[in-house]
Amino acid sequence: QVQLQESGPALVKPSQTVSLICDVSGGSITTGFSAWSWFRASSGVGLEWIGYIDYRGEVYNNPSLKSRTSISRDTSKNQITLQLSSVTPEDTAVYFCARAHAPGANWFFGGQGTQVTVSS
Repeated sequence: QVQLQESGPALVKPSQTVSLICDVSGGSITTGFSAWSWFRASSGVGLEWIGYIDYRGEVYNNPSLKSRTSISRDTSKNQITLQLSSVTPEDTAVYFCARAHAPGANWFFGGQGTQVTVSS
């Protein structure tokens, strides 16, 4: 069974870039047709999709965040990485990674997320 573990800094200052990692176990991020997504949840916005990278390495971003978002992968470590630049307090949220086994399939959230707080 695929398990996902998010990690990253708990506190970042405004204008900084935050880097988050999703460690994937029990399955490969290059498995055919799979997709690996980042979401975030905050009390003010609810659940928000950030973007995903598919099994080929193609990236698809939420247009509202695209200019500040970079999603990449390390196939040797079986990890997905999210970088969010120029953060503001509005980026404070719990960040999750999720997996879909095929295009259009439901997203599976296999981890507990990682809290990121943006504050000076």
